[in-house]
Amino acid sequence: MLQKFFKNKNVTKKLKLRLKNTIIDKVLTCASETWTLTKRERKKLNVFERRVYRRILGPLYDKENKIGGY
Repeated sequence: MLQKFFKNKNVTKKLKLRLKNTIIDKVLTCASETWTLTKRERKKLNVFERRVYRRILGPLYDKENKIGGY
C-alpha cells in the first residue's frame, strides 16, 4: 500500500517525507530503547531507511563525476 503511495507522482515529496517521519520511523523505533542492536541489525535498518528515501526522492545524480547518471 505504501509503495504505491510513494511512487505516486501526484503526491508531493514534502508530504511523502512527512509520512515517513511520522509513521514509518515511529513504527520502526517502537520500544527501541530496550533493543540491543548488532552491527548487522543496524545496517539492515540503515538499508531500509535509504530504500525509503530513494523511493521518495528518486535517484540522485552527481553530474561532475557521472555517478548514478548518464
